[in-house]
Amino acid sequence: MPKPIVAIVGRPNVGKSAFFNYIVGKRISIVEDSPGVTRDRIYAQTEWRGREFTVIDTGGIEPFSDDQILKQMRVQAEIAIETADVIIFMADIKSGVTPADLEVAQILYKSGKPTVIAVNKVDRIGDTPPEFYEFYNLGIGDIFPISSLHGLGMGELLDAVYDRFSQDEPEEGDSDDIHVAIIGKPNAGKSSLLNKFIGEDRAIVSEIPGTTRDALDTPVEYKGIKYVFIDTAGIRKHSKIYDNIERYSIMRAWTAIERSDVCIILVDAQDGVTEQDTKIAGFAHEEGKGIIIAINKWDLIEKENSTYKKFIEQTGQKFSFMKYAPITTISAKTGQRVEGLYEMIESVYNSCCIRVPTGILNDILNDSMAMVQPPSDKGKRLKIFYITQTSIKPPTFVLFVNNKDLMHFSYQRYIENQLREAFGFFGTPVRFVIRERSREE
Repeated sequence: MPKPIVAIVGRPNVGKSAFFNYIVGKRISIVEDSPGVTRDRIYAQTEWRGREFTVIDTGGIEPFSDDQILKQMRVQAEIAIETADVIIFMADIKSGVTPADLEVAQILYKSGKPTVIAVNKVDRIGDTPPEFYEFYNLGIGDIFPISSLHGLGMGELLDAVYDRFSQDEPEEGDSDDIHVAIIGKPNAGKSSLLNKFIGEDRAIVSEIPGTTRDALDTPVEYKGIKYVFIDTAGIRKHSKIYDNIERYSIMRAWTAIERSDVCIILVDAQDGVTEQDTKIAGFAHEEGKGIIIAINKWDLIEKENSTYKKFIEQTGQKFSFMKYAPITTISAKTGQRVEGLYEMIESVYNSCCIRVPTGILNDILNDSMAMVQPPSDKGKRLKIFYITQTSIKPPTFVLFVNNKDLMHFSYQRYIENQLREAFGFFGTPVRFVIRERSREE
């Protein structure tokens, strides 16, 4: 089931960012920094009552022009409404219902999206202040008094949001489709690659960075296998994002990565691998997605005898944290090696879905420990009693040990390499969970 998206909408200075920080960082607190990944405060993952969801904070987007606040407010609200499954409309009890509140309420009403109203800055416990009831004039959704500062009323509000999430199960047959997200910097050729895949100019192609605004799902069948390609807006450095619409396009790209099975990271051969490319790849890696690195615009590179070899080596060095990812050169414009991506996608997806019998896993583990003895520290030696696979996409394994502190990352990497040598795991990360257990257990 896909993660729902919840947008916090409201005019400036009503406490949206404080509310955002509270629900993702204090009360629920499952947000964590990931190596190689830059995450804007506009977007984070969190959960409530066991249901994970994406929350968007529109409060960080302030218009540059002070005399167009309402106009910019409409743009922010419309994009957030379009993107979200549930809306939290936040208002300020101290200022009451303002014309801007009425403007946004009208947009929300027309959208028909499930909406709850959070009246913020009700900072005292006890009877609800009389001015709270003024907000019923907005005419949309249930109304909840909260305090982002003190955390009052948060549970009731989030319960109401949870109740508005869709409980529908994925349709039959959806699991047979391979979802592929095409991601990368602006103007790397993502839309051109999509057009080659589908054989028509369905996506707009332009030399102007930022042309693609939405994450578009395009079903394609190739040699009996069904694919769903997700073309996304280019992801650029946050310091270079000046447009409200582009900020939400980036959010859509992140969510496209989350709901994909395989990510094609498109690198512009003329620019080489940039820091932003590695950050984009880092996010896909941390999300446990299958990954293919495609160096686009290869037809524009002047070549010598060792050009290809050097380029592949340099690319591999830049993406050293994901050495499992295959690297290929393509030209989305001419179609060079684009068709070969289908085979790579299928192979990567199949690797993501590998499930290894427990008996075979433990045979490999025992052979690995016989070749290289587990590490020791201060006279205590690591003992690995057992290994079992718990999930796929990505393949995840639990190691039962006598002491987690003795499991050095280098030995864990050694075990991973042994598993990769035995089963391939082409293009997919491998996850390990270390649990302590006594020999008797």
